[in-house]
Amino acid sequence: MSEQKDLNHQLNLRKQQDENQYLTFMMADEEYGLDILAVQEIRGWEDVTAIPNSPNFVKGAINLRGTIVPIIDLRLRFGIQSISYGPLTVVIVVSVQIREQQKVMGLVVDAVSDVYSISQEKAKDVPDFQDSDNGQYVDGLVNVGEKMVVLLNLAKVLDLNSKQVAQS
Repeated sequence: MSEQKDLNHQLNLRKQQDENQYLTFMMADEEYGLDILAVQEIRGWEDVTAIPNSPNFVKGAINLRGTIVPIIDLRLRFGIQSISYGPLTVVIVVSVQIREQQKVMGLVVDAVSDVYSISQEKAKDVPDFQDSDNGQYVDGLVNVGEKMVVLLNLAKVLDLNSKQVAQS
């Protein structure tokens, strides 16, 4: 009997090791997830310093304890209609490797939702739509309970030299 418990414990540990944790957030009534290991902090919205001649989705920059952090509005990055920022609007500060450089950036989202442990095996490929470039930003789709979560590829989302998405 004890051997069965040990085997079950080992299987549970292996299952947990195959799962990644994702911080999920809301935008336009859809839930998106990003690898929680990339998240440095979550902050309320605050005014930013504008950066001249930047793409429309770059709202500006903040000084975060001596580090200049560009702030990206994910709604605009994805071509989703912009909304006024409210009390639930947050900036998720992330650190991500882009073209062999570690970058710190802030992502403006409607609201933080939850943290889920998700196995990469459960993520489904994104359907191929000929007229959309947004698929490049998505690592996969996964069902969590009754809802679907879009798992983002942060390196591609935050690569500002990649093709820009126009505002809707």
